[in-house]
Amino acid sequence: MAIIGIDLGTTNSLVTVWKDGASELIPNAFGEVLTPSVVSIDENGGVYVGKIARERLISHPENTASVFKRFMGTDKVYHLAERDYTPQELSAYVLKKLKEDAEKYLQETVTEAVISVPAYFNNAQRDATKQAGVLAGFKVDRIINEPSAAALACQQLYPEEDVMEMVFDFGGGTLDVSVVDCFDNVINVVSVSGDNHLGGYDFDMAMAKYFCEKQKIDYRELSRNERAAIIKSAELCKQELSTAEHSDMVVNYNGEKKELTFDTEKMIEASAGIFQRMLKPIKQALIGGDVTMDDIRRIILVGGSCKMPSVRLYLQHFLKKEVVFLGSPDTIVALGAGTYAGIKERKAEIKDMLLTDVCPFTLGVDIVGGSLSPIIERNNALPVSRSGIYQTVSDGQEELHFHIYQGEAPVASHNVLLGEIKLPVPKAPKGVEKADIRFTYDINGILEVDAKVLSTDETAHLVIVDEKNHMSEQQVNEALSSMQALKQHPRDKEENAYLISRCESLYALAGIQLREFLLHELEIFQYWLDRQDEMKIKKARNRFKTVLDLVEDKMKVFNMEDEFESFSAGWYKEAKKEELDLDMEDEWDEEELKDWFKEGHMTS
Repeated sequence: MAIIGIDLGTTNSLVTVWKDGASELIPNAFGEVLTPSVVSIDENGGVYVGKIARERLISHPENTASVFKRFMGTDKVYHLAERDYTPQELSAYVLKKLKEDAEKYLQETVTEAVISVPAYFNNAQRDATKQAGVLAGFKVDRIINEPSAAALACQQLYPEEDVMEMVFDFGGGTLDVSVVDCFDNVINVVSVSGDNHLGGYDFDMAMAKYFCEKQKIDYRELSRNERAAIIKSAELCKQELSTAEHSDMVVNYNGEKKELTFDTEKMIEASAGIFQRMLKPIKQALIGGDVTMDDIRRIILVGGSCKMPSVRLYLQHFLKKEVVFLGSPDTIVALGAGTYAGIKERKAEIKDMLLTDVCPFTLGVDIVGGSLSPIIERNNALPVSRSGIYQTVSDGQEELHFHIYQGEAPVASHNVLLGEIKLPVPKAPKGVEKADIRFTYDINGILEVDAKVLSTDETAHLVIVDEKNHMSEQQVNEALSSMQALKQHPRDKEENAYLISRCESLYALAGIQLREFLLHELEIFQYWLDRQDEMKIKKARNRFKTVLDLVEDKMKVFNMEDEFESFSAGWYKEAKKEELDLDMEDEWDEEELKDWFKEGHMTS
């Protein structure tokens, strides 16, 4: 049974499926792949979704809703045709329509979907999206970040083995900026930032209000129908400016034809505040990922609003970097969702691809003075496990008491309190008794806290599940079971411990200069192990292995094994005859090796 991928957009939504080795877009009843994310209810309770509902935005604005994705996970209510609807209920209508289109196209029942959301969606917004999927008749095991989906699709279309890229996802209602590291079949989100209330719709509103200002029309006094007509005209004008130098915005107001010609400069003037807001998420994503624009190889444009030439030119001007389309900005996220659906189905062509998400907020504990001590920093790839050592702060202290918070404020109490944990400790001078506090956090929003007193092995355990998380007890237990493997420190894992032992063996045999080099490389590798970032550890491990291979090859140490296997009494005569030079220091030619390293052959 097929799993489908869905891009649930603010303006338009799409549905895809992995078929015949590729992600394939599924058309709707009109033969189009874009289904407007609009829902309209008539007086008899009839529901219209998509293209027909979009037309009713002008004729029946009081019973039609759009842009409700912006309010997922909030208490906002839409009153349509004498009934109240939540954003997730309206989204469920869109998802159900996509489900029907997919079933008609595939000629089979579809029960499971992968749904994309903005990377900056919080837990409540993601949970609301899952609820919408359930209401539409789907099993939704996985919510995928839109930039991650876009990067996944781009890797399928234009594969690169090792590339750091920025995904600028500017849709109808949200802006997402993500730094993504593609390495060895892994799509790793390094950092995310965004604005859930900034998108193409804001350009429509800005141009509509600019038009009213120039035409001496009080926008606040307009009826809902009049506003809808002006906003629709602004949207059409904006779209025309994507391919034309000028566009006329024409509106019939009070029986009079009102007209204003826009060019790109005038549109930018009307939307100045929107352009200014674009740069903030970019800066936050770079800072959060500890990268600079020099580290970014390509900027991928995603979302319909990126088709505006002014947006592309603005980004190129301020970022001093070429921006590119890899595929259609309207469909690239949906294609990525379809690709991930194929991964979930274990399709042979892509079953080894791995896509990671990140923790969007910091998790930590309070310490003396009221500060927040982070244990899991935001933007860590999920699932993740981190630990910290904490000590007593007064003589004779009998207990360590930790409050657990999430958030970015330096003062612990200014963040969201998730729970608390206590540990009894023996009386001793301050600083003597210590406890190891480990946080383990997974993609389902489950936080597991393990605490252990180092001197007594006294332990405490706490599981924190978001109150809005709708997982069953069995699902929570399964998630906790899968998280156990994360609790091993990276330096204790077999593949890392082996390389450390191998380096130590080479170190024991090496000369002074080569020893210094090996020690330096070992310190670099151990630094990344202590950072406990699996993606960076994998890169460091590959680099460290290459270093050891080259050093080992230079030293010719392990080639002796073959000689030992063919050992015979004739060795003495051969040795005397050839007068072998057994000075291995000369054979290593350490000065040559040192120069080779200096030339940059072993730099990362």
